[in-house]
Amino acid sequence: MNTERVGATPEGTPVDRWTLERAGTRIRLLTYGGIVQSVEVPDRDGTVADIVLGFPELTDYVEHRGPYYGALVGRYANRVAGSAFTLDGVAHRVTPNEGPNCLHGGADGFDRRVWDAEPIGADGQVADGDAAGATGVRLSRVSPDGEEGFPGRLDVSVSYTLDEDGSLRIAYRAVTDAPTHVSLTNHTYWNLGGAGSAPVTAGHELRIAAGRITPVDGSLLPTGELAPVDATRFDFRTSRPVTSGYDHNFVLDGGQGDGAPEDALAAELYDPASGRVLTITTTEPGIQLYTGDHFDGKPFGPGAGIALETQHFPDSPNRPAFPSTVLRPGEVYASTTVCRFATR
Repeated sequence: MNTERVGATPEGTPVDRWTLERAGTRIRLLTYGGIVQSVEVPDRDGTVADIVLGFPELTDYVEHRGPYYGALVGRYANRVAGSAFTLDGVAHRVTPNEGPNCLHGGADGFDRRVWDAEPIGADGQVADGDAAGATGVRLSRVSPDGEEGFPGRLDVSVSYTLDEDGSLRIAYRAVTDAPTHVSLTNHTYWNLGGAGSAPVTAGHELRIAAGRITPVDGSLLPTGELAPVDATRFDFRTSRPVTSGYDHNFVLDGGQGDGAPEDALAAELYDPASGRVLTITTTEPGIQLYTGDHFDGKPFGPGAGIALETQHFPDSPNRPAFPSTVLRPGEVYASTTVCRFATR
């Protein structure tokens, strides 16, 4: 594990890169946006490639902010309808950044912030949520009351660690001093053939452990239904080729939610050409499949990578029937997602 200075934000805040390596997995992380810059793993023949979409320079991430390449997103992952919600009878307005709606925390969400960093494991302290024997880095920051319109001071930390088998474990923790809504995720785009290889939508196979989705309207906001996937293009319960046309939240089977085991299967992505397999497990109740259809070729084309974002459901602050995203003083927001790498 090592760290190096890679530049500064346009405002002059220094940004570091951390490199983690264990059991054949090498990961590079930026303190800017908590970005997963690269994930290098071998294929079935032992050839190593970077399997996420990313850029070599910090300035590239500042310029290409829109798709959230590899970034931490929050305070609220996905969309909040009308950029507004009412909590305990108090109306709150958050920052609109996708038409009238708030996407991924607003115009200056967690993906735009520089996080403090400290080592975990051999060179640092292991905390709740970190697996025994894990090594990595813990990112932390304080989101002040009113940031992007969200109430309450939020003390948040996100640990990126590598387990003994080289799995990437992402553990989120947060506490607040006032009632608020929180849902955090990571927005890495995966291409198991290696970044720059054929599009994921031209050969990868996907399995999602979900028998329902939350259907959306023309603005990609949930209608409030929980619709069965049977006999629809959303049925990935058996592995099959993933094509374009997805930006949807899947309702995971397996009892995810508060107190759920972190080994509950969410999704499995497989590239027959390289033999690489990505298995995602999570404590979250949902996962967003986004197939990158809006990439314009600058620098990535449509389907060059897909996002599999573990999360609570979109617009939960306005959908009381969905699993709650309310965090209150004295409670701890805790969420864990594990990405395991293998070949077949």
